[in-house]
Amino acid sequence: MKAGLWDYLKAAFNARPIGMFVPPNWIGLAAFGLLGAVVNPGFWLLGAGLELGYLYMLAFNPRFRKVIDAGVNSQTEQQVQNRTYQLLAPLPLEDRRRYETLTARCKTILDQQTRGNAPKEAVDAQREGLERLLWIYLKLLITRGSIQRIVDQDEKEGEGTRDLEFRVANLQKLLSEPNVAEDLKKSLTSQVEILKQRLETRAAARQKFSYLEAELIRIQEQVELIREQSALSANPETVSQRIDQVTATLGGTNQWIKEQQQMYGQVEDILVESPPISLAAPMQGA
Repeated sequence: MKAGLWDYLKAAFNARPIGMFVPPNWIGLAAFGLLGAVVNPGFWLLGAGLELGYLYMLAFNPRFRKVIDAGVNSQTEQQVQNRTYQLLAPLPLEDRRRYETLTARCKTILDQQTRGNAPKEAVDAQREGLERLLWIYLKLLITRGSIQRIVDQDEKEGEGTRDLEFRVANLQKLLSEPNVAEDLKKSLTSQVEILKQRLETRAAARQKFSYLEAELIRIQEQVELIREQSALSANPETVSQRIDQVTATLGGTNQWIKEQQQMYGQVEDILVESPPISLAAPMQGA
């Protein structure tokens, strides 16, 4: 990620060499301001021109920009790291371990490519692809956790699935009896329909939970395959293409996750950037 023009200008305005407590630009501005007030107001115009020239020269200097970009990237990565930790914290210990293991596997792939003298551009591209895989994996874990909490809450605070099935059976038995008043029949029928809908909702949640688990395992296996291929292949382009192919196949999964947020909570905006591979999630007790 690169900084914007305003970031470069602000950094140039406040640039302070090592060993100086006050930016030299501030000293220059103060000096011209004092000269303009005491000697001649023309010094203000001269100072303004020199200031614009100084800011332009420094803000568009490639080496200066590189330093500022590095600082922006470091800050962004730290923010994403902190947000990732916050999202992982409520998850079960097993899920946090799964995420940490996948992160370590992704890092192994990059280490293998680096040791194989792959070009930095290729390794950076592979890193971006693997980070997208981690992002989807994290969202799958969070979505599954949201569904699991809702199901567990219903089972704990409300009636269990077997209780609902038992109630449906009893209501249907009442409806089958002769001489049931029409008003009572309508009410009992409505109750049966509602209970069946609740059972269908729970069945759908279980199916989604199974789908999420299957997708999590699929990503894990894909990463393992890429890791094995990376160890055997001397061509970084082959590894990059394989990563791109895997991320492309997960486009439908990402869209499915977005659709679930309407029912099970916000997921899409959990992170602005993909979680960095270099940072493993901290383990916490259950």
